[in-house]
Amino acid sequence: MGFETLISVADVAALARSRLRIVDCRAALGDPDAGRRAFDAGHIPGAVHADLERTLSGPVVPGVTGRHPLPQRTVLADWFAANGIGNETQVVAYDADNGAFAARLWWLARWLGHRAVAVLDGGIAAWQSAGAPIERAGVAPPAARFEIRPALTRTIDADAILRRSANVRLVDARARPRYRGDEEPIDRVAGHIPGAVNLPFDGNLRDGRFAAPAALARRFASVCEGDAEVVCYCGSGVTACHDLLALRHAGLPEGILYAGSWSEWIQDPSRPIARGDAP
Repeated sequence: MGFETLISVADVAALARSRLRIVDCRAALGDPDAGRRAFDAGHIPGAVHADLERTLSGPVVPGVTGRHPLPQRTVLADWFAANGIGNETQVVAYDADNGAFAARLWWLARWLGHRAVAVLDGGIAAWQSAGAPIERAGVAPPAARFEIRPALTRTIDADAILRRSANVRLVDARARPRYRGDEEPIDRVAGHIPGAVNLPFDGNLRDGRFAAPAALARRFASVCEGDAEVVCYCGSGVTACHDLLALRHAGLPEGILYAGSWSEWIQDPSRPIARGDAP
């Protein structure tokens, strides 16, 4: 079955390379070329680079979409195939350290129905700390055949959030000051979706790596009571995937992604906005 949530440096090193594809997802919001520069400066041997803006996101439609809309499924599937990812390939995604961007590729792969995908816990920082090798040369992996299968995860749109039932729990993965509306360094409007609770994605980590499943289960217990369905969002649908990965790693039910997230929500001035600590 392979690895489906997290994977360690030791486990990556032990996998047969013939059925493994490592994907470098490093990125920096506000600097679209930062990930490629980091990849060219040194990456895990055999890795391919997935660009947050150009591969892991679709085109932005001003006034309509958020900052990182989902790519077309067929376009992403073609990228997988061109970069040597087949339906039987174990995919390992990594970024600089905390998994904030690697989790986006993890979620997207599951969206295409690919189960064998995991995030390297601790990212390239953990890889280097273990003394594992780094290379600068790029690779051109042989193309593979990738067939889109039924999605393993779900999405929700803004209208459905407005009509949501009482058992839907909204989780905002942004930092507390952005949730409260005290500051908004990226989007033009500050605040959060009414009814959302704040569980910042970095609270899933302990010293740069994911907390143990039991600790993650305790963290999300308040929003997973009974038959509750958890919907995660963030600024643009990227770090929300970190909370979704944490839910899965904790053994909790699959959460739902509001892919447009806050940057899409605020495109329509009729949608309500809350500020402060209260959901």
